[in-house]
Amino acid sequence: MFPERLAQDAASIQCQFDLVLGAFEDVDVTRAMAYATRGGKRLRGFLALESARLHDVEESRAIWPATAIEALHAYSLVHDDLPCMDDDDLRRGRPTVHVEWDEGTAVLAGDALHTLAFELCMHTEVGGADIRADLALTLARASGAQGMVLGQALDIAAETAAEPLSLDEITRLQAGKTGALIEWSACVGATMAHSDPEPLRQYARALGLAFQIADDILDIEGDAKKAGKRLQKDTEAGKATFVSLLGLPAAKARAGELVDQACTALDGYGPKAETLKEAARFVIARDS
Repeated sequence: MFPERLAQDAASIQCQFDLVLGAFEDVDVTRAMAYATRGGKRLRGFLALESARLHDVEESRAIWPATAIEALHAYSLVHDDLPCMDDDDLRRGRPTVHVEWDEGTAVLAGDALHTLAFELCMHTEVGGADIRADLALTLARASGAQGMVLGQALDIAAETAAEPLSLDEITRLQAGKTGALIEWSACVGATMAHSDPEPLRQYARALGLAFQIADDILDIEGDAKKAGKRLQKDTEAGKATFVSLLGLPAAKARAGELVDQACTALDGYGPKAETLKEAARFVIARDS
């Protein structure tokens, strides 16, 4: 069920991007925006849509925040790939935006995708003004200096730190860099339905950490062609990761424990949450 739902949701989000970006002027920056939003698993958008289904929120409403989180995630990747950040030339199996165009266009495309995310959250079809304001406010917190940007900043600082990060420090870093947007996505349905988001928040926190541990494992064991990006960069740079600190077997065991925690957090929803549980299991079984 999950693979089919993920593919369906990815297609729906792509259609929404085509609709929204198709109305923009056809210039390099908007072409770069469209390029940056193509491909990928769209796990965050799926979480937004599936959490909406869990709360009987119509897809015609939920597609807007689902597309918003994918726009924001795409912006973060465009900027993360820049020479001043991770300096990557490959993303999702294609040249990164600054390689395909230039650095200036990549910066502007990322900026535009960032602001587009909030525009999409505020679309009138999402719901009442209180829901739209809540989604925009919480997305700002999740993506800014209390969330993703904080995680990115801690990651940059770690590259020149005198000592490798501890396990607690890496966990804090990843809670911002990866976990904050996953948590926001999983709570979209509860936010739109004025429901208690705590079970989904617990699910997402465990899922986000498992996702990052799985990324660290893939960086060691993965296939660069399947991943669509260069691997073993952290190892080459001597950066501490969950794998370097725990060891490969213990990292895999910890990821499995986190998936179990994520699934348990959803027990109160009954069978309706099965697809979200499948998503958690997918996170540590994926090869890209």
